[in-house]
Amino acid sequence: MTTTASTSVETDYEVVIGLEVHSQLLTKSKMFCSCSTNYANDAPNTHVCPICMGMPGVLPVINEEAVSYIIMTALALHCSIPEFSKFDRKSYHYPDLMKGYQISQFDIPLSHDGYLTVKVNGQDRRIGITRVHLEEDTARSTHHQGYSLIDINRAGTPLMEIVSEPDMRSPEEARLYMQKLREILVYIGVSSGRMEEGSLRCDANVSVRPRGQKELGVKTEIKNMNSFRSVERALEFEARRQIEVLRNGGKIRQETRGWIENKGITVTQRVKEGSDDYRYFPEPDLPPLIIDPENVKRLGASLPELPDARRVRYQEQYGLSEQEANVMTEDKALGDYFELVIAASQVKEKDRRVRAKAASNWLLSEVVRLTNAHGIPVQESRLRPEALVNLLDLLDKERVTGKQAKDILDEAFTSGEMPEAIVEKKGIKPPISDQGTLERIIDEVLAKNEKAVIDYRNGKTNAVQMLIGQVMKQTRGQAKADIVQSLLRKKLDETQG
Repeated sequence: MTTTASTSVETDYEVVIGLEVHSQLLTKSKMFCSCSTNYANDAPNTHVCPICMGMPGVLPVINEEAVSYIIMTALALHCSIPEFSKFDRKSYHYPDLMKGYQISQFDIPLSHDGYLTVKVNGQDRRIGITRVHLEEDTARSTHHQGYSLIDINRAGTPLMEIVSEPDMRSPEEARLYMQKLREILVYIGVSSGRMEEGSLRCDANVSVRPRGQKELGVKTEIKNMNSFRSVERALEFEARRQIEVLRNGGKIRQETRGWIENKGITVTQRVKEGSDDYRYFPEPDLPPLIIDPENVKRLGASLPELPDARRVRYQEQYGLSEQEANVMTEDKALGDYFELVIAASQVKEKDRRVRAKAASNWLLSEVVRLTNAHGIPVQESRLRPEALVNLLDLLDKERVTGKQAKDILDEAFTSGEMPEAIVEKKGIKPPISDQGTLERIIDEVLAKNEKAVIDYRNGKTNAVQMLIGQVMKQTRGQAKADIVQSLLRKKLDETQG
């Protein structure tokens, strides 16, 4: 993933950014009870029990799968995994936390000291990962005019927190970090990565300081950013706000501020708490976690190919361009589909790169066009990988033209039929590639379109496109456009000479 660094906050001040990313884990049950996490379409307060409702006297039980997901993520982010970890109580009193504290991790998390690399202006930027730890999510609050409602379905959902070092120096770099992190979480199967649904959330710590100064400035925490665009816009606004305050002789107050998307501003929510305010202490109802190094090795071996490795392989193995490899990799489902198309292609090894290039072109242009138009990901469409292989085979055999192939693909996408069956059903005839036949048709078209011929002689070369269109009309789209264009230009140039 490559981009140009943002210059919208380019001053004599340096912006310093650290992100705290929260991701709900894709476990079937909650963090400390057996309630289902599949509550998205169900009525409020229907996936609850005494444990996630915070009733007195209940005892939590650790979700082993959630612990494994944290370790997998930590390994993908090059973190160290200690052999001993524990849970802690984090005390604060808000309506969405019924028992008055959250079970989280404080001084001995499940992992620490990792990094993530992003590419900015063609240069690799390593961003430190302070820790990846595990906690429980809160209930969901909805605010109405004069009152608020609490839905406890979300309470107790396993929540992963990934804390970065303050290593980012521009809002765009922070967005790149978020996008890269989301890619990894989706690839290893621990998160859906859907920011718009709240399963992936981000809080940003931002401060500014005069360039060259080593000491960090006073930071503010920004919340309520529900898209990558929101992250970048909120950080740009907050950096400018802080710079303006300092230039006017004011001081930055450590506080939590909320991002108001429709106004494009941050506003004060509350004075920021510190770790002392949370009164952390070891969770008395849960035993310490002893992490088996052999289990860590097993989880590491189970990790799939990560996005960066896939990008490199697509360029080296299949000859895709850097841009093609980037786009194909950013959407894991699209990359997986591409792999299935290549695997299903019965081509010789020497032709595999050619097939891969063709598959990439059709996927990134026509298939993406159809998925966007229908609003569904490619893996949920009726177009099976074998169907795209069948279409590419028809093109290789010159059984259909490129234009015909696009029309066939449209129908295959909606019907699920194989392209070969669609060709037979519609009685599509093979393309006309006989040079003699095409030359006779071209001569007729030139004779009937003298004005276009004169325009071409007068330097209006785009007249060729109109003439090609007339030839294609005469052949009912059965001529090969590249052959038509070559023959037509040759005729026109000979005539002109």
